Amino acid sequence: MIAKIGRSGNLYGALAYNQLKVENENGQILFANKMIETANGHYSVAQLAQSFAPYLIANRNTEKHTLHISLNPTPNDKVSDDKFREMAEQYMREMGYSEQPFVVFKHTDIDRSHIHIVSVCVDEEGKKISDKFEKMRSMNICRELEKQHGLIPATDKEHKQNEKIFR
Repeated sequence: MIAKIGRSGNLYGALAYNQLKVENENGQILFANKMIETANGHYSVAQLAQSFAPYLIANRNTEKHTLHISLNPTPNDKVSDDKFREMAEQYMREMGYSEQPFVVFKHTDIDRSHIHIVSVCVDEEGKKISDKFEKMRSMNICRELEKQHGLIPATDKEHKQNEKIFR
């Protein structure tokens, strides 16, 4: 499994991209952590963004406050929604983001189902969450998730080939 971590200053753009997949029936929201719930379980981009507002207001200095992560198993890995939820929660916990609001979207628009996680990298007090050694930590977590969930391991060669795909 390969993780791609993106950072930007455009929370609305990350949410809109993923919500468009949901609206076009090429995706769904699998899980929401510390998000404001809606009466019917459906969300608009504005409703999703509202959950992140207090975090962004607490720290106006961090320019790239939005975290947009994709977790990408191989096309041969068949991952259930429950397993995707479990993997997303574990990934965010081990990366240090379990106390953050985040929303997990499943995309089904290409030959492999994969998930996108949108969050912010500033905590409730406005402190930026450390991204020290983020790529190495992420790779180690992905290897552990592969073992725990019986996924096909990604090799270094596959990582380099897939990096081109995700640019």
